[in-house]
Amino acid sequence: MSEPPSNSDGLHVYPMAPLIRSTLVLLYLALVLPLPAFANGPMRLWLLVMVVLGLVLVLALVSERVELSTEGLRVGPAPWCGGVLKRGWQLSWGDVKALVPVGTSQGGRVYYIRGGSQAHLLPQRVERFDDFLVRFSSASGLETSNVQRLTPPWTYQVLAISSGLMLAIELLAGLRWITQL
Repeated sequence: MSEPPSNSDGLHVYPMAPLIRSTLVLLYLALVLPLPAFANGPMRLWLLVMVVLGLVLVLALVSERVELSTEGLRVGPAPWCGGVLKRGWQLSWGDVKALVPVGTSQGGRVYYIRGGSQAHLLPQRVERFDDFLVRFSSASGLETSNVQRLTPPWTYQVLAISSGLMLAIELLAGLRWITQL
């Protein structure tokens, strides 16, 4: 397993897992890329602009990353989109009180990090998840041996393949339509 990026301050950065990030981008493209082709007149240009703006937004959303340092934990967007996305949160290690498991309606389990009167969702879709858990447990003093990824990788693999096939079929249909003009 490769060592996560860190600097001299002991900062460890965990981006969203590449499989999840690429699957979500593929799904977005498969769902919205054909829309401008169905529009008439000036609406086609507007839809094209919206597809591009939507792609930038999706790329910003999937650029979320987790930073662990000696001071605490921070979850937020990558620096390139920090001005666009103001969401995110941070907790100092001294504020981390408990890890609370909560069942989901799909039968999975998410974990909330309790910090005083606040609770934040434990990131479960990060790259090098096992390393993240070891470092989180070591810094917070909380037990993480029962924590698992929210969804198994095969679910994203199936979604990625389905999205890729859908996009390929749409592109082939678009090429066929263009050649018939």
